[in-house]
Amino acid sequence: MFATSLVYPMFAMVLLTVVVLVTLFRRRMGAVRGGSLTTRYFRIYQGENEPEPAAKAARHFSNLFEAPVLFYVACLAAMSLHLDGALPVVLAWLYVLARVCHAAVHLGGNRLRFRIAAYASSWLVLLALWISLVAGVALRS
Repeated sequence: MFATSLVYPMFAMVLLTVVVLVTLFRRRMGAVRGGSLTTRYFRIYQGENEPEPAAKAARHFSNLFEAPVLFYVACLAAMSLHLDGALPVVLAWLYVLARVCHAAVHLGGNRLRFRIAAYASSWLVLLALWISLVAGVALRS
């Protein structure tokens, strides 16, 4: 029962990725409309400097395909191994919460102290999720 509940935090991460993608698109369109970037830039992403708000969104969007991949793999592994228990689900939701906080800080005021705290906490939760996964497998053996 709990293992299938992991689909919900995974879907929440997908929604976060979509929100960041829409933010990126809107910031880039705003830069083009505002004249600080031309459409030529997007042919090979060279020749101009992307304005900071758009560059932050682009970097954050890319980041959502780095560490979160390990999150998706852990959730899918727990589901496929039928590792029932509340701990992986709670950790998955905490990971999503940390990533939402990281996105809000990075795409907002970008206060480095808060951004580092959110990012580091997401990694600690991800590590705990993987440890719970490995422990669940080991306890079955």
